[in-house]
Amino acid sequence: MKASANNLNQTPLAENVVDRCKKGDVRAFRELYNAYSAAMYNICLRMTGNVNDAEDTLQEAFIQVHKNIGKLENDSSLTAWIKRVVINHCLNTLRKKKVYFEDVEVVEVAEERSVDEADFTWTVAAVKSAIGSLPHGYRTVLNLYLFEDYSHREIADMLGISESTVKTQYMRAKEKVRQIVKQQNLIR
Repeated sequence: MKASANNLNQTPLAENVVDRCKKGDVRAFRELYNAYSAAMYNICLRMTGNVNDAEDTLQEAFIQVHKNIGKLENDSSLTAWIKRVVINHCLNTLRKKKVYFEDVEVVEVAEERSVDEADFTWTVAAVKSAIGSLPHGYRTVLNLYLFEDYSHREIADMLGISESTVKTQYMRAKEKVRQIVKQQNLIR
């Protein structure tokens, strides 16, 4: 039976798998990997923007999980811990690529303006494509905020930039996605 992340989130099974992993049980780690790798790969792909970097980052992250699972104190936080390891590896991958985050000290963030979206269609494919075409800095902030549910403060701390820079990157990313989707609809 193949384990799923939902099954592993149930404390008794998670404790069992984590305990076995801590004892060096390779099969237990395989269960853990099988349960989490698909979801974590999706995070890597969203964050890095390409398949090769996503695959490499995922493998590096799970090597780190394997090496450090003995340090995990609270088995109920397994999912959050693995996700954090994966995101940190994604950020390291982006840093190696010298992703640039515009540093903005004082920003006047205008209220979101109303966009007449009646003339274009928002499809999952169009939005995914638009997000994928964003510059790395914009995409990273957008992914961490929208999909990984981190606050602007948490993102600022992770990236070593100011909170106002994160807010600006996020606002610009959203606007760029709107522009790209609108442009895609005009081409059709």
